[in-house]
Amino acid sequence: MQTPPPEAPVPFLEAARRALEGDPVMVREVLGAVGAFSVRLLVAAIILALTLWAAKRLSNFARRALGRLPHRNHPGDTTLSDFLSGLVKWLVIAVGLVAVLQQVGVQTASVLAILGAASLAVGLALQGTLSNVAAGVMILLLRPYRIGDRVEIHGRSGKISDLDLFHTTVVDYDGLTLVYPNGKVFGELIVNVDGSGRRRIDLAFGVDYEDDLDLALRLLLECAAADPRVLKDPEPWSRVTSLDDSAVSVTLRCWTTPADWQNAKCDLIKTVKERFEAEGLSFPFPQRVMMMREVFPSDDAKASLVLSPVSN
Repeated sequence: MQTPPPEAPVPFLEAARRALEGDPVMVREVLGAVGAFSVRLLVAAIILALTLWAAKRLSNFARRALGRLPHRNHPGDTTLSDFLSGLVKWLVIAVGLVAVLQQVGVQTASVLAILGAASLAVGLALQGTLSNVAAGVMILLLRPYRIGDRVEIHGRSGKISDLDLFHTTVVDYDGLTLVYPNGKVFGELIVNVDGSGRRRIDLAFGVDYEDDLDLALRLLLECAAADPRVLKDPEPWSRVTSLDDSAVSVTLRCWTTPADWQNAKCDLIKTVKERFEAEGLSFPFPQRVMMMREVFPSDDAKASLVLSPVSN
């Protein structure tokens, strides 16, 4: 005896219509479908609540973990930690929403395909902006410079006044504000004046060939030692560096902090000049030896000058 084929499922709306007409079988089917869907909705709500809770906890954990890296983060600068913690939060929420949609019966494959295509289109349209964001993340991670550092970028010098995911802002020594896209900065040479915490001063002076060179070198070291802004390590250095046309060149090399470099350099020039003059050392002006040759007339030329008639 052959079993009859199973009946095709009745659509939910048709089952609801029959249930309203009093069909007891349809009433049971509708109640069963509503009950099953209610359970799925309840599970989806629980998943959503757990997702939001996990997103918040993981976001806070990421922010605290980044805050424990003092060599990476500038005090008071939370740009990187805010960005990465927000990224973690939204990634967790995205995964949770996919699970919620699957629970309520939505075909997530098609939704993900649409989102992927939309993301590709947006990425192509904003590739310049996204490259700046990627460069900004690398700058915030690697820290080639920090807010307040004196830098040289693209041949322009100034102080970093602001740094975010998109731009680096520099105020130069003329008071002009320079805004560089991070994508242009990260791939170029960056000179960080404050990176090592010290900066060298090179001062060359010309003294007369007749002056005492040992005295000049000793005075240079004494001038450096008397300035409290000059670092003791590395030690100041003075040597005879060249023999020029009009003077012997002696050079002083010493180190200061980048913040003191400009003022210390100018003050040392003044101090050295005053000490040299007090000790009788002179700064010679450029000198040039000129040889003049006088051509005397020959004897025949003298005779022709004497014998030549004078016309009236």
